[in-house]
Amino acid sequence: MQSLQLVIGCCIFNRKHNLAIFLKSGALWMCIVLNPHCKLEQKSSWLKQLKKWNSVDVCPWEDGNHGNELPNLTNALPQGANANQDSSNRPHRTVFTRAIEACDLHWQDSHLQHIISSDLYTNYCYHDDTENLLFDSQGWPLWHEHVPTACARVDALRSHGYPREALRLAIAIVNTLRRQQQKQLEMFRAQKKELLHRGVTSITNLEGWVGHPLDPIGTLFGSLMEACRVDDDCFHGFSDFTENLGQCKSLEYQHLPAHKFLEEGESYLTLAVEVALIGLGQQRIMPDGLYAQEKVCRNEEQLISKLQEIELDDTLVKIFRKQAVFLLEGGPYSGLGEVIHRESVPMHTFAKYLFTSLLPHDAELAYKTALRAMRLLVLESTAPSGDLSRPHHIASVVPNRYPRWFTLSHIESQQCELASTMLTAAKGDVRRLETVLESIQKNIHSSSHIFKLAQDAFKIATLMDSLPDITLLKVSLELGLQVMRMTLSTLNWRRREMVRWLVTCATEVGVYALDSIMQNWFTLFTPTEATSIVATTVMSNSTIVRLHLDCHQQEKLAGSARTLALQCAMKDPQNCALSALTLCEKDHIAFETAYQIVLDAATAGMSYSQLFTIARYMEHRGYPMRAYKLATLAMTHLNLSYNQDTHPAINDVLWACALSHSLGKNELAAIIPLVVKSVKCATVLSDILRRCTLTTPGMVGLHGRRNSGKLMSLDKAPLRQLLDATIGAYINTTHSRLTHISPRHYSEFIEFLSKARETFLMAHDGHIQFTQFIDNLKQIYKGKKKLMMLVRERFG
Repeated sequence: MQSLQLVIGCCIFNRKHNLAIFLKSGALWMCIVLNPHCKLEQKSSWLKQLKKWNSVDVCPWEDGNHGNELPNLTNALPQGANANQDSSNRPHRTVFTRAIEACDLHWQDSHLQHIISSDLYTNYCYHDDTENLLFDSQGWPLWHEHVPTACARVDALRSHGYPREALRLAIAIVNTLRRQQQKQLEMFRAQKKELLHRGVTSITNLEGWVGHPLDPIGTLFGSLMEACRVDDDCFHGFSDFTENLGQCKSLEYQHLPAHKFLEEGESYLTLAVEVALIGLGQQRIMPDGLYAQEKVCRNEEQLISKLQEIELDDTLVKIFRKQAVFLLEGGPYSGLGEVIHRESVPMHTFAKYLFTSLLPHDAELAYKTALRAMRLLVLESTAPSGDLSRPHHIASVVPNRYPRWFTLSHIESQQCELASTMLTAAKGDVRRLETVLESIQKNIHSSSHIFKLAQDAFKIATLMDSLPDITLLKVSLELGLQVMRMTLSTLNWRRREMVRWLVTCATEVGVYALDSIMQNWFTLFTPTEATSIVATTVMSNSTIVRLHLDCHQQEKLAGSARTLALQCAMKDPQNCALSALTLCEKDHIAFETAYQIVLDAATAGMSYSQLFTIARYMEHRGYPMRAYKLATLAMTHLNLSYNQDTHPAINDVLWACALSHSLGKNELAAIIPLVVKSVKCATVLSDILRRCTLTTPGMVGLHGRRNSGKLMSLDKAPLRQLLDATIGAYINTTHSRLTHISPRHYSEFIEFLSKARETFLMAHDGHIQFTQFIDNLKQIYKGKKKLMMLVRERFG
């Protein structure tokens, strides 16, 4: 014991130590102080040590990072009037608080002594007029105590070598829970009309039994399962059954002869299963803090994992049916009641287990249970709040507390898994599929999870070894459409994937589904998505082949795609015009309409890059004059300064000029003023000028036809204007460069002047102009002696 004290004492000051270890040590200390044969002196010594550790500033709180301000529930006993006030006045529970409180517990209660010491303790004088009866209607003993505390007694008896006594007390506790469950159901039925009319509810317990630090349900389950094991050597001495059962995979459990205090046909095994179902189905509020919430999820999954190892026979199926009905009708006492509190722990994981267990035996009850569990009220703004009237036996919850559910992502995943399980099971059943679909659409709020369900339904509906299930395919499509609507106006990195998948799903459903999504595109897609993904995919050869469409059907679908394209181009011409033109190529009227939309949008809203892209497309499609028109419109939006000689639009400008030159002198004459106005970069202008002087305008037509004619004169319009602009650009650029030039750029500058001279010399008096230009430079920038020396060496 001294070594244990030393270890725990050291752990107090180790901040990095796992909280789970602290909680186990706290539960272990509770087990130690509850030794039924512990001497008072020893308990007093332990209490002193526990209080010492409890007072240390770094002593961990029971629920991790958040304080627990629950009342001192450990001492809510029929025997206890001497509650430990020191610990109850503390604002937060530490990992040792329960052990400190347990030091006030004792085993002297005569009723408790009779329960644990005899299998024959009965009383058949039953009067159902008091709350805490000592016996039930069959004369079997009951034990009314704070449930986690009562179960801690069972754990203590097992740990200290009293397995038979522990089993007797466990049976009494389970019988008490079952009686309370029945009474709670009767109470709710009496209040049901009023509660449902008001639409409010409360919860029966702020401390849930599953996920509780003392693991009451796990303790009861473990004690009862040990009593029905075939192998009696395994697990001897283990008190935490839910965490250690997995170490013996080969165990088999049997319905061993019943204890005196069990119903006919019942066994320790049925009792263990039933108490697990009662605990898992208890309505309880989600605790504060990350650790406490994770513990709720983890313990629930551990307990269900142990239940799954038990093979269900007819007797156990009856227990499942009984408890499922109780939970559905149990009102505020059940997590599956008709109206639950907004912050009640969700039942998705538990309901999935109930569903799969009941489905082969009672499908109607299985679906009813799973569908009831689908709700997730914490995400709903109109969820029922707490009942402030505090009805008898019901503790209400403050309704306005803002919940911080750290495990919400995991919970939503479990909700999704439950829905997927139902979808899989309902394949081929139209009525059930429709019901499950309605539940998903009502209760699941995450677009990613609905998308996953849509994909799951699609996979199930199109399995390779069977014909497609059209009803399940329609469910898949409906879920996909919901995802589209949910994510239409929000950012979602999977959006393109979702859109592509929806088109695939609609293709599997049939041509009418594709036509429908195109008719209603504005509620599902952005204009860009509708044209670049939806309509383009629908018009592809692979889709036509997949659907086995005749000519009439192809044309009808193509008509819908063209209508969509034009609508999108009107709404977002910048991003949809090119797609619209492409989709309308085979229909003259639609193509002309799309082209006019581009022209109308060109003066307001469309960028030069968009217009150049469309213009190049027009040229490629054999519409040179339309391409030229768009190119001139693009030029009006462009502005290239003197130093933008690597700008990406330069290629477009050169292409536009080449196009104009190929069309003829008039077209070239019309575009050169636009070029002069938009382009101030000397090297680009000189490149355009050089190209224009190589061939006659219109000399080589777009269709390969050679035209006769003379080269254009640089002394006449329009090339004279371009030449003057180019020379002017070189002069302006030179002065701009010289303003902030550094010696390391001198050689580059000299090469730039050499290119400028080539352009000057194209003019009739170019030699004179260039000489005057150089003389001016030498005069203005004579302070740059080294540079001017280089200029004189090259240009005189």
